[in-house]
Amino acid sequence: MRSTEARSTRGSQRYGTTREQRCWVHKTANVLNKLPNSVQPRAKQHLQDIWMAETKQDAEKAFDFFLKAYGAKYDKAVACLAKDSDVLLIFYDFPAEHWKHIRTTNPIESTFATVRLRTTKTKGGLSRMTALTMVFKLCQSASKKWRRLDG
Repeated sequence: MRSTEARSTRGSQRYGTTREQRCWVHKTANVLNKLPNSVQPRAKQHLQDIWMAETKQDAEKAFDFFLKAYGAKYDKAVACLAKDSDVLLIFYDFPAEHWKHIRTTNPIESTFATVRLRTTKTKGGLSRMTALTMVFKLCQSASKKWRRLDG
């Protein structure tokens, strides 16, 4: 079982009917990494046409266009995108003012990047309580830069 399948299975056991939305920032980077540098700027624009579409139908058309336009020459890039087709467009099922908040996980990851950096630098020299206090204070400090959700 692949790690994503295992994670998905654990998630469905824990969260029941919660739907999964894959991160477009990470998916775009993964797809572009499978393309030659000369094609990447144009492909990036076509990927943005998918997740920036006004409606889910427009996004599906752009998705199909990408698969058709790049499938013949760049099958690995297309396979990378196509394998998550069902979970990349979930955000369109929610109100439009929420889309920019749920189509990427970067805000969450950037918060924990600081925590991960600091805990790695201490090299395990912390007690459990000291580590929890440090993580709490780092997150509290990071929260000052967060912006409010729309809607």
